[in-house]
Amino acid sequence: MKFIVEQSALADCVNWVSRSLSTRPIKTELLGIVIDATGSNVELSGSDLETSSKANFAAQIIEAGKVLVPGKLLVEITRSLPNKPITITLDGTRVLVTSGSAKFTLPTLSINEYPNLPELPESTGVIASDTFAAAVAQVAIAAGRDDSLPTLTGVHVEVNENTVTLAATDRYRLAVREMQWQPSKPGVETTALLRARTLADAAKSLTTSKEVSLSLGSTASHDRLAGFAGEGKTMTSRMLDGTFPPYRHLLPQEITTTAIVEVAPLLDSVRRVALVTDKTVPLRLEFTNGSLSLEAGAGEEAQATESIEISLTGEDISIAFNPVFLADGLNAVGTPYVQISFTGSNKPAILMGRTTKDGAAIENYRYLLMPMRYAS
Repeated sequence: MKFIVEQSALADCVNWVSRSLSTRPIKTELLGIVIDATGSNVELSGSDLETSSKANFAAQIIEAGKVLVPGKLLVEITRSLPNKPITITLDGTRVLVTSGSAKFTLPTLSINEYPNLPELPESTGVIASDTFAAAVAQVAIAAGRDDSLPTLTGVHVEVNENTVTLAATDRYRLAVREMQWQPSKPGVETTALLRARTLADAAKSLTTSKEVSLSLGSTASHDRLAGFAGEGKTMTSRMLDGTFPPYRHLLPQEITTTAIVEVAPLLDSVRRVALVTDKTVPLRLEFTNGSLSLEAGAGEEAQATESIEISLTGEDISIAFNPVFLADGLNAVGTPYVQISFTGSNKPAILMGRTTKDGAAIENYRYLLMPMRYAS
């Protein structure tokens, strides 16, 4: 095997495939990346048996061949090489990587022991890559981090013909995003529960493609695979087991108070006032006509207070939030203004974005935040 490729193309594909490598593999071969040079393309692939990635790029192939090399080492080498053509050659049981005056020699792993990777399921539909990445980022922040509750570490994907709804919750907050897409077939309806970290990684990395194809395999099938595909890159991942909790009834309908706040000053105030606490201590907020007061700390502890101007409709309200979760929501709405809707001081609040102070709320993204109790 011998081929020549541009450094940028190789590094991009190696980085993509390396995301599926296992840190604690059940077999040594899963530490490796397969390099398969045939025709005029080179395909790279890697897997941890839960997630599998493939990427291909055009190259000047002098001699076809297939080899398995240590993945993390290949990542570090390709990332560090200068932006010059790279020659990769199989020489016996070693792989030579040459770029300019830089030369590396890599050991090989047993390719005969490498598992067969699953094929990408049939496409369910396509969506603009930047829309998909933004939506996943808005929702994935609310997914749980506790692996002992695997269902809550996922993002629930619900497809209803032309609409895709993403939802995630860690029990303390809930993020829901709706978006339009192009289904592959009319009348398609399906659901899937995907690992938030895998989904966020894939969505962010596929922004180099114009569109992303989503493949949501049948939940009745044995593999229960989901797939993502962009230009020259594919990834398959097993869906999570379990049932995502019903969440739509949590979104309050009867609003008693609505506050319109400029996001940047509020974020700055939240971060400053929260300096005297840790993330488990509530940040107290007092919403009154024309003003929002933020307060943290009590008694002999460090304390901080700050006030900013707001627009308020409805009753005054006093409520407390986890400052980290509040900041996450303010960042996620992605607009200059935020609309915060309340049904009571001991009930969840809903954050939605507004492009202008007097504009309509952007209803395709809702971030629900549970209040915290605090000693008054």
